[in-house]
Amino acid sequence: MTRPVRIGNASGFYGDRLTAMRTLVDGGDIDVITGDYLAELTMLILWKARQKNPETGYARTFLTQFADVVGDCARRGIKVVVNAGGLDPAGLADKVRTIIADAGVELSVAHVDGDDLIPQLAALQADGTSFEHLDTGERLADLAVEPVTANAYLGGWGIAAALRGGADVVITGRVTDAALVVGAGAWWHDWKRTDFDALAGAVAAGHIIECGPQATGGNYSQLAEITDRRYPGSPIAELAADGSFVITKHPGTGGLVSVGTVTAQLLYEVAAPAYANPDVVAHFDTLTVTPAGPDRVLVAGTKGSAPPPTLKVAMNYIGGFRNTMTMVLTGLDIEDKARWAVDELFEILGGTERFDEVDIQLLRYDKPDPASLVDATAHLRVTVKDRDRATVDRAFSNAVVELAVAGYPGFHTTTPPTSASEFGVYWPTLVAAAAVEHTVVHADGTREVIPASDTTEPAAVTGITDIEPAQVDLGPTTRRPLGTVVAARSGDKGGNANVGVWTDTPERWDWLRSHLDVQRFRRLIPEAGELPVRRYEFDNLKALNFVIVGYLGQGVASCTKTDPQAKGLGEYLRSVYTEIPDKLVP
Repeated sequence: MTRPVRIGNASGFYGDRLTAMRTLVDGGDIDVITGDYLAELTMLILWKARQKNPETGYARTFLTQFADVVGDCARRGIKVVVNAGGLDPAGLADKVRTIIADAGVELSVAHVDGDDLIPQLAALQADGTSFEHLDTGERLADLAVEPVTANAYLGGWGIAAALRGGADVVITGRVTDAALVVGAGAWWHDWKRTDFDALAGAVAAGHIIECGPQATGGNYSQLAEITDRRYPGSPIAELAADGSFVITKHPGTGGLVSVGTVTAQLLYEVAAPAYANPDVVAHFDTLTVTPAGPDRVLVAGTKGSAPPPTLKVAMNYIGGFRNTMTMVLTGLDIEDKARWAVDELFEILGGTERFDEVDIQLLRYDKPDPASLVDATAHLRVTVKDRDRATVDRAFSNAVVELAVAGYPGFHTTTPPTSASEFGVYWPTLVAAAAVEHTVVHADGTREVIPASDTTEPAAVTGITDIEPAQVDLGPTTRRPLGTVVAARSGDKGGNANVGVWTDTPERWDWLRSHLDVQRFRRLIPEAGELPVRRYEFDNLKALNFVIVGYLGQGVASCTKTDPQAKGLGEYLRSVYTEIPDKLVP
């Protein structure tokens, strides 16, 4: 097949819009539907669900979506490729077969497994796999913990093999988000393992559409560009044989596809421009992004190189229990009231040392000379963590309430006393690709092992520019919000936060790359503190990407920040004032 394959993504996370798959099917021609259901946190959520019901462990919402379109997919020959299998791809595949039978249609279902490393974890460690944390270098064995999930990120070749074997529906566990598109593209265009440029283009396409409407106007900082604010249509990648592709959406749907929306998603949750996947390293600093018509953007020229010999592994272990109570402070003397509350609370509790961890945040929403009660209000947010549930359970939250008539004036809380909840810790690490048995289980039950790539290159971190850039003098400046001339998109990757910023003209780009070095970034985002900050340049996108290592602690499940996935970090950065040349401002 030589024409581009039309791949539409109907899910960006577990819990995404149920009607997205139906809308995608009804809106026009489509060859393949993909769905991404698995964030790092999702694997822990699915593990907890399986503790309550051993027959779960997959994304159940997919079943509702698929049941709604199964007849249309059979009639029109639409393939479905999703990672909704989570911790039990075989179980979900069986459920899908039941839906197909009940609908009275004929569709073939295959699934991909081998990503779950829990059964072989001890053997891998005995053979010398240390499972070092990707950022801290700590060894898993030194923690004396037992992971409850450990899933290697598989690539797209298992998906391609399933489709070549005749599958109409492919269910996977933990594959990379981009692998869904890589597998579909490799099947459609009959790519070989060493077609690195084409594979790299597919990785870029998969990365852009993986989060659904984030590529079609959702979560987009340039509000004025979004003139159609209906719910955005699902993104579609028209992927050609050479790896170039057009991002679009069905006519008549809400949102927008523009160079900006595509650039935003390219920068989302990445680090270096060399974006490693199990099948290829895609060099995002080589591609071009150009308009190709209304709601159509062409991405071309992505260069690829051999993949690393390792696979990323997402582990989760239970870190203990946590409880949070928020006290409301009103009016004058906010800091004095907060100190009193903290001192009195931990006097009742017997000191902070009884807990494994204490996090105290004074959130200043109050304003001088308030015009309303809301303007006079601040929050004191106290979180405690401990391996012993009883230590942080009602004993803690009831102690907070004991301050009600015995402490600072105006005391009240945002919630009644709360119970402790279990929290997980995310542990990103690596395993040798050859140690993972990537397997396709075809519809007839036969098993096909997908070998690891025999052409690999050690992962190389490129593009870090911590040196001070050359300064550019563009005349008089005025203090303005950075967002006056800069767009942004931010997110999380485990315990790290990234924020990508870009602009739209060569002159603004020259200024941005010279102005926003690591030192100034730290001044604008003081919450980064002394944490490592990595800066990368994407000259082709007129963009910078900053990664704050450890900004989110040990990942979203254990993070105590009010924005535990750093979704607002980019908008925060855009709102901060800095000296911007007058000539750059519209």
